[in-house]
Amino acid sequence: MTGELFSPLHLRSGQVLKNRIAKAAMEENMAGDGQLPDEQLLTLYRQWAAGGTGLLITGNVMVHAEALTGPAGVVLDEHAPLEPFTEWAEAGKSGGGAIWMQINHPGRQVASDMPGVVWGPSDIGVSLGKHSSRFGRPTAMTAQQIDDTVTRYAVTAHRAEKAGFDGVEIHAAHGYLLSQFLSPLVNTRNDRWGGSLENRARMLLDIVRAVRAAVSPSFAVAVKLNSADFQRGGFDAEDARQVIEMLEPLGVDLVELSGGSYESPAMTGRSADTRTQAREAYFLDLAEDLVTTSPLPLMLTGGITRRGTAQKVLDSGVAVIGMGTALAVTPDLPDRWRGGREADRRMRPVKWSDKALASAASMAQVRHQMRRLARGSRPRPGTHPAVALVAEQRRRRTALRRYRAWLTESRGAA
Repeated sequence: MTGELFSPLHLRSGQVLKNRIAKAAMEENMAGDGQLPDEQLLTLYRQWAAGGTGLLITGNVMVHAEALTGPAGVVLDEHAPLEPFTEWAEAGKSGGGAIWMQINHPGRQVASDMPGVVWGPSDIGVSLGKHSSRFGRPTAMTAQQIDDTVTRYAVTAHRAEKAGFDGVEIHAAHGYLLSQFLSPLVNTRNDRWGGSLENRARMLLDIVRAVRAAVSPSFAVAVKLNSADFQRGGFDAEDARQVIEMLEPLGVDLVELSGGSYESPAMTGRSADTRTQAREAYFLDLAEDLVTTSPLPLMLTGGITRRGTAQKVLDSGVAVIGMGTALAVTPDLPDRWRGGREADRRMRPVKWSDKALASAASMAQVRHQMRRLARGSRPRPGTHPAVALVAEQRRRRTALRRYRAWLTESRGAA
């Protein structure tokens, strides 16, 4: 799978990515009225599309209107109108690259002040010490709720294709619902969805099968998977290797490797595990092990900001380079690399000792840059993390009031 950064990649679905650089999913939290994409998101994705990236993966789109990672999350279910999503797909493809929709269910990672449901494989809540009360207490899903959720993923994927997206990425990382089922620390069930890795992976595999059956053969289906949870006794690299092997016969085009969760936020470089302490390519060591046995092309995301690092990742056998923060700060970074230039700005680092708060501030900083891009302004990566976090909390309060009203009025939910 080695190659030059600007060489095309042919996927098993027949789709061809024009280069090996992907904009990885970043949660925008920018839904407009009705939890739908609006002009802000369109402007943001036109900027990325114009920057030379071969693949854009959207921030996570929710498959269940009553289960959102945040009150400004986008929802695509059976009730959502398709026109706003068609416009989003067109914006993402305006530069000649592909756009995939990341589809997700938060499971237990739902804030305690959110309406709707808080589900998990078991009734084990998110453990963040003094911050644990930020999240709701989950109830263990019933068999019917699991089956209904599988169907929701398939419906969202089918409608994403109808709207003009080129593929979907099923989010099974970062401690969200499917990652929770995979984790032996969170999934303590004793039925067909718990115990052995085969059982813990059952929901993910059923979703992949349902999605693949609901879309055309030329539509790409990818999975985002933790290379490890970075928690003692949790999902580890050997588990990841086996799950990738389970995915291969199901028509998956690509597996994106990341790591961590809210409890151990390795995806922001803040886990307690020394394997993510490198300044760039947080998960490269783990990916180098997985790539030797993987029957599927791999994408690596986490801390990549320079062309030399990106080429090093490709040379390891990884097929696609995923970048998030770097593209929020420099949306035309692929074109810069092609011209022999690097980014001239970096995000201000968050060095707070409270890892949970530092992770939240880091994500708020990134979303601050995305909102500036969505307004047509230049990023301002030197913004103080505390300023970004406070501003985000204010916006969140407004979005929460709007989401509560929408959910009650349109879906009849309490």
